[in-house]
Amino acid sequence: MSRKARRAEEKVKGKFLYKIIVVAILVWLAFLILKYAPNYVNTEISDKTNLVINNSNVTGDLKKDVIIENGVIYVSMEDIENFFDPYIYYDEKYNQIITTSENQVTSMVIGENTMVNNGTSVQTSGTVIERDDTYYIPFSSFKDTYNVDISYIESTNTITVDSKDRRYVLADSAKNSNVKAYPTTFSRTVDTIEEKETVTIVQNAEGKNNVVDGWVEVRTDTGKLGYVKENTLGDDYVVRETIETKKQIDGKISMVWDYYSEYYTAPDRFGEDIQGINVVSPTFFTLVDEGKGEIYDNAGEAGKQYVEWAHSNGYMVWPSISNNSYIETTAEIMRDYNLRQDLIENIISLIVQYDLDGINIDFEYMHDEDKDLFSRFIIELKPRLNEMGAVLSVDVTAPDGSEEWSLCFDRHVIGDVADYIVFMAYDQYGNSSAVAGTNSGYDWVKANVDKFLGQEEVKAEKLILGLPFYTRLWEESNGNLEVFTVDMKDIEEVIPEGVSRTWDDTLKQYYVEFVEDGITNKIWLEDAESIQAKLSLINEYNLAGAAYWEYGRESDSIWTVISEDLGVE
Repeated sequence: MSRKARRAEEKVKGKFLYKIIVVAILVWLAFLILKYAPNYVNTEISDKTNLVINNSNVTGDLKKDVIIENGVIYVSMEDIENFFDPYIYYDEKYNQIITTSENQVTSMVIGENTMVNNGTSVQTSGTVIERDDTYYIPFSSFKDTYNVDISYIESTNTITVDSKDRRYVLADSAKNSNVKAYPTTFSRTVDTIEEKETVTIVQNAEGKNNVVDGWVEVRTDTGKLGYVKENTLGDDYVVRETIETKKQIDGKISMVWDYYSEYYTAPDRFGEDIQGINVVSPTFFTLVDEGKGEIYDNAGEAGKQYVEWAHSNGYMVWPSISNNSYIETTAEIMRDYNLRQDLIENIISLIVQYDLDGINIDFEYMHDEDKDLFSRFIIELKPRLNEMGAVLSVDVTAPDGSEEWSLCFDRHVIGDVADYIVFMAYDQYGNSSAVAGTNSGYDWVKANVDKFLGQEEVKAEKLILGLPFYTRLWEESNGNLEVFTVDMKDIEEVIPEGVSRTWDDTLKQYYVEFVEDGITNKIWLEDAESIQAKLSLINEYNLAGAAYWEYGRESDSIWTVISEDLGVE
């Protein structure tokens, strides 16, 4: 091949190679553009006030714009509900907003420059205002209520909110750096920080510094969120750690109600040691009929001795407060915020007076239309008890029953707010039943536990299973039915000698039937085996524990069963 031909061939090859290189570069550039172009898109909202809550910019999720007037920050009631208090409430009767947090109950009358915090009146720089049929809360006045720090950064029109019970970490920049929108060099710069400038380190869901591939997420002093190389920061320093709420009792709850009539004094229990329990609930308190929140105190000096006995044995004391089935008295209190507060203040006073560890609310027989207002009572009571370190448990019946005994409870809200919700798993066939049946069949109890955890969305770790230390004897004769309550300890006395017992594996109970004087007697036994079967549900579902109605009705052997099954000494 001639030199000219070789040159021509080399020229063609060079052009071909050049084209390959150009195409490769274009493909690479296209790849880079496709991969990194989204990182350069400006997604910031610049035409309204930005709200950054615990290092998350929630501006795009706001239902209403934040308003700033005369130095006061206003946030809509809907957004308060979304981000701070799911149970914020407009009280029509007193034209006020009621909001709750971990340890605070705050009320604020529309148009007034005062709020009432846990019963104490406080002057505020703003008031609740109404715009376009929306209530706006003077959020900057509520930092103590919600336990937050609030800052407004005028240069970027940004509000930062930091919860005081969450981990808060700072670091100083070791050099001048660009803050990137994403954890990569190929990303839009959202802010710059200078050497020795302090930034807030964003925490992840596990409460640790949010680090991605060597990039750490930060918040600058202008409220901007982004990433810098981890090695461009000095050592971080923890301003505060997450405040963990410590449970009063580790392990399973094992509570026994200790009933005594309001006409008697508290029992003397000194010298008694009840195996397998860690909580006692004496019936110290009841509502006063037509008392507008007044509580009948049946504890007195004997009650103080009872508390001393319980504490000396290592038991927590959560006395019950019963409404005594005073349906109209209960309705009057529930329908009036001021009366609810009077009742709550009376409860607080009793806790202080008797050195109590908690309270068990036992309100039964209520109007179903008061369901949400009873929930309001629980919502407003809980922060006040939190402030004192006292536990709140609430007794409820099985779901899907009658209006005034079952439909009067919002189990989801109660279970969400209270420390514990107690399912009274008895009276399946009660005294008013038209047919004979078991008091507490295993299958019925299990089905209702499924309802609590399913349709009612109650967390398993909050559900206490209330079990009976009694059953019922049914007498059938000529179409008539009579029923008698029989304590567990007395069952053997009502069953004639030699009568056979049949195990019902569905109910997990022995069934006994016999005829005396022409009367057919039927009884479903509550004994160690039936109780043990129901106790097994606690470990199966990982429930909070068990409660027992009531002390003194049990057989002696039952405490060993309870102790072994729940692991409570």
